[in-house]
Amino acid sequence: MQITPEDARSATLSAREVQRSRSVMASFLDSDIWYSFTRSWITMLAALITLVLIVSAIFAHQIAPNDPFNLESLSLLDGSKPPLWSADGEWRFPLGTDQQGRCVLSSILFGMRISLIVGFLGVLLAASIGITLGLVAGYLGGTVDSVIMRIADVQLTFPAILIALLIDGTMRALVGTARSEVLVFWVLVVSIGLSFWVQYARTVRGSTMVERNKEYVQAARLIGLGKITILFRHVLPNVVGPVLVIATINMALAIMPPTEPSLGTLIRLGNEFLFSGEWWVVIFPGLTLAILVLAINLLGDWLRDALNPKLR
Repeated sequence: MQITPEDARSATLSAREVQRSRSVMASFLDSDIWYSFTRSWITMLAALITLVLIVSAIFAHQIAPNDPFNLESLSLLDGSKPPLWSADGEWRFPLGTDQQGRCVLSSILFGMRISLIVGFLGVLLAASIGITLGLVAGYLGGTVDSVIMRIADVQLTFPAILIALLIDGTMRALVGTARSEVLVFWVLVVSIGLSFWVQYARTVRGSTMVERNKEYVQAARLIGLGKITILFRHVLPNVVGPVLVIATINMALAIMPPTEPSLGTLIRLGNEFLFSGEWWVVIFPGLTLAILVLAINLLGDWLRDALNPKLR
């Protein structure tokens, strides 16, 4: 079999890519961040719990005993069943059911997926807005900086919940009461994004004001690179560390609001039956939310310490 020059070139490129990937992995395993991670069993446990919960949420259709939101599969005769280890428990419903016959375990898995998606998209939107405005304000300074920071200062005077209610009320006025679940989902994402962007903007602005006077930025200006290229290709990688810490903390806050269906909604609905003896309807979703938030917060605390040069 004759090997063409194109095949040889492709093989060479593939070998280089593999070697580059191995060198990146080796550099990461030798980094201070990986060393700090492997020396903290609490951080590794938090990472494992977070990973297990996220994977469980992603594959909810495959893991959940049934679809709790498929009306065709629900039966009121299965309502208010206790957990499996109770006298009247059943294998079909390991953590029991609510009054409508929905499996609590399945509801947690499906609800957790919605909560994580809302939290991730909300934080991503907030980070995108805040990082962009922070970079622009810190790099350009002057009037642009003053305008952006005064807007941020005004927003800081209002609690995040008021901003979210304002956005929700505005959408109700524009669309009316007959809103679809998809619209409610995106309203919540936008509310979270517009509520949290100030933290990213102020943090990135301060770091950018330090970085803009360093030699690598001056060199980029001398060779004729544009401001956008300098900001996003050179300055951004050097100011993203604190942003990751803020993102993990905000992620823990953003997964709590009630959406349909989510962990927040399950807890709100289950709370109505807590004193009637159906404790499992609220306890298990609440425990799952508490564990998820705690694990993400622990990862955020570790990341803050690992990226702090004063603690190295």
